Amino acid sequence: MTSPNSPFCANPMFTARPRGTKFATVAALALLILPAAGGCSKNSSSQPAQPEAATPSDAVIARVNGIEIRQSDLALAEDDFNPEQLHAASPDVKREQLIAYLTDIILASQAADQRNLADNPEFKRRQAFLRNKLLMGALLQAHVKSAVTEEEMRKVYDEAVKPMGAEEEVRARHILVETEDEAKSILEELNKGGDFAALATEKSKDPTAAAQGGDLGYFTKTQMVPEFAEVAFKMYPGQLSNPVKTQFGWHIIKLEDRRNRKPPEFEQVKDQIEAFIARRAQTELVAQLREGAKIERLDRPAPKPGEPAKPAEPMKK
Repeated sequence: MTSPNSPFCANPMFTARPRGTKFATVAALALLILPAAGGCSKNSSSQPAQPEAATPSDAVIARVNGIEIRQSDLALAEDDFNPEQLHAASPDVKREQLIAYLTDIILASQAADQRNLADNPEFKRRQAFLRNKLLMGALLQAHVKSAVTEEEMRKVYDEAVKPMGAEEEVRARHILVETEDEAKSILEELNKGGDFAALATEKSKDPTAAAQGGDLGYFTKTQMVPEFAEVAFKMYPGQLSNPVKTQFGWHIIKLEDRRNRKPPEFEQVKDQIEAFIARRAQTELVAQLREGAKIERLDRPAPKPGEPAKPAEPMKK
């Protein structure tokens, strides 16, 4: 059993209904941020763009049939690789692999140009798709930069932690056993002066908490199964409970402390808040663009007057 010292922890003793805080939403949305403009696919025959002049930080490092490869091109090429493919390589080996990859792209694209493959309708469709995708990424990236400000992050943080300060949490230890008789026997030992932490380490069937002397850390009432929480939150520090039955077995609880829940510090959740604001800004922008657009579906009957259009099915990942 993992000790619930973090507001984001998961514990088998916890209920299946996690708290619906904004930080839970923040964490989920952090995984959904759309990508910014990135490099072309390996299947594309595009070659690196050629700026007018190299800067000291973007030096020309190779030429292939007159086409320059710059330092900045290596970063674009790296986006095409699985991080694990390059992680184990030394910096020099990694650099050579990227230069070789860019060289192959240039040579292959030049060969494709000689065969006029750029005039192929399928290529033109793919080229248009990639262009639109890159432009979308560039637009969303630019929009996010203006939306994610220190002021907005502080505002989201303050709104999220405001209700958390008044919520009580307790710190408790427990010993978990199979039967009521075992629990009663342990309680008798404790009442005779037995050491709770030592008995938890020796006899509890909860291995994670047992390794910490039965310590569960701090938790709120909604984080534990109801039978356990109801007893724990009625106790005073230092008090031992009678045997308590839950779906996990029989518990002896010792309350250690009570306090108001301490919200996470801003710096602890700053990255999650930033991701949440970025996703929200992107979603709002796309919604605005949709509202102002004329979108026609030719693969389904047009909605009748006054009938709302059927929403698109969400994509499955």
